[in-house]
Amino acid sequence: MQIHQLFIDGAWTPAETGATIEITNPANAQTIGRVARGSAADVDRAVAAAAAAFPAWSRLTATRRADHLYALNRLIERDHERLAGLITAEMGKPLREARAEVDFAIGLIRFAAENTRRLQGEIIPGARDDEKILIDRVPHGVVGGIAAWNFPFALCARKIAPAIAAGNTIVVKPHELTPLSGLALAGLIAEAGLPRGVVNIVTGDGPEVGVPLVAHPDVRLITMTGSTPAGKKIMEAAAKHLKEVRLELGGKAPFLVMEDADLDAAVEAAVTARFANAGQVCTCNERTYVHEAVYDRFAEALRERIAALRVGDPTDPNTDIGPKVSAAELDKVHAMVERAAAQGARVELGGHRLTGGDFDRGQYYAPTLLTGVTQEMDVVHDEIFGPVLPLLKVRDFDEALERANDCRYGLSAYLFTRDIARIMRVGRELNFGEIYINRGAGEEPQGFHHGYGESGLGGEDGQHGLEAYVQPKTIYLNA
Repeated sequence: MQIHQLFIDGAWTPAETGATIEITNPANAQTIGRVARGSAADVDRAVAAAAAAFPAWSRLTATRRADHLYALNRLIERDHERLAGLITAEMGKPLREARAEVDFAIGLIRFAAENTRRLQGEIIPGARDDEKILIDRVPHGVVGGIAAWNFPFALCARKIAPAIAAGNTIVVKPHELTPLSGLALAGLIAEAGLPRGVVNIVTGDGPEVGVPLVAHPDVRLITMTGSTPAGKKIMEAAAKHLKEVRLELGGKAPFLVMEDADLDAAVEAAVTARFANAGQVCTCNERTYVHEAVYDRFAEALRERIAALRVGDPTDPNTDIGPKVSAAELDKVHAMVERAAAQGARVELGGHRLTGGDFDRGQYYAPTLLTGVTQEMDVVHDEIFGPVLPLLKVRDFDEALERANDCRYGLSAYLFTRDIARIMRVGRELNFGEIYINRGAGEEPQGFHHGYGESGLGGEDGQHGLEAYVQPKTIYLNA
């Protein structure tokens, strides 16, 4: 079986120790590849290559950097189906969702390319005769990127594209469960002709690759997508060298349905926002609050819609939900459901691992609906990250807002209502970084994906996300 090597300084190279990691398909437990198991020594080599490439790359004009990104996008478009298949094989999401992930990556890269010339500075009048004060925008240097497993291709693109568009170079660590699509992106980067060392990919686990990457003194900016506990450890490690840190972490999105909502649209959005990617999305609908006046109608329609979801082979076009990414993740979700039941919730649908036939070889969990849920239960406060929907009843909009904000996370939230006054209030009173009103989930490349509280620091995408990859430099200009 082929061993996929590290991508360092424009070349494929084995890990210094020669060790490898086996990658398995969560749908059937088949081994689909082996990747090099990197170490601190490999991180050192990658950072050195990125540092060496930085001066020349940062001096390229913005348009020339953009041309490299456009060339990369053309190759991704050419290999669209191959890349989607690879995402499905290593991560387990249905193929149509994997295709959407590739499309999202293309959009992220396109936005970065289009906006390289929009990283603008300022000119301010000076305090002396003929003086001007220039505020320039300059790249940080070497960026360290750490990607999560739930969007293995798009998250690598989300780190790489704005970093190099802004003139930085980068070392990326894909997640050890899903490194193959990140390595495939590296292959296209090489084919697109990007200079050696601008992008480097080091595979391996957190302690052996992630920790030394964060701790490396020559890495000036860390951008990470992952769990909140991991993000806190990264922030602590980065403090030693006062690195800039941008963390996209967990979420516990409230989904608010008021009595004047379009219930058909709300039900469809609630299901899509909960069960897409088997619930393994940080913006997922993690707790659904419904006005008591429409609760019964909504609950019945919701139950019917969830019961109709098809779980199975993610390569089957009729499949709605594929497997969880790993046995450990499946066990974690099931333990949360059992805990909710022990605390008094009713398992209306699902609540168990799927077994029998092809299910025995994969990590499949039944789509689950919990009712009788109260605000004090653990399932309302802890991130589920799986196909489990807790349903709660509220008296009015004020109670919905209060319960939604009773949360240590602050990434995404949803509201379905026709009342403009309520819509205006959520902008002031709902403490989440992005709010979807009368629509389902899905951030856009031109938006700004960011959270409050334990959902992280900084953010990704759009002009605000791109500007995170440059830093101001003030010049007092006198003749």
